[in-house]
Amino acid sequence: MQFALFHLTTIAVLAVLIVLILGLVTLLRGDSPNLSQKLMRWRIGLQFAAILVIMAFVLYQRA
Repeated sequence: MQFALFHLTTIAVLAVLIVLILGLVTLLRGDSPNLSQKLMRWRIGLQFAAILVIMAFVLYQRA
C-alpha cells in the first residue's frame, strides 16, 4: 500500500505541474482566455486531489 501511495503522490504532483505549465503557456500566448481559465480550474481540482493523496500517504506512514 505504501508503494502505491508513494507513486500516486508522484503522479498527482506531476499532473498538477503539467496543467500549471499548460495554463501559463496558454495565458502568456493569449491564444484562448477560456482555455486558460479552464486549465487553471483543473489545476485547482488536481491540487485538491494531490493534497488528499499526500495526506493519506502521511497518515499511512504514521500507522
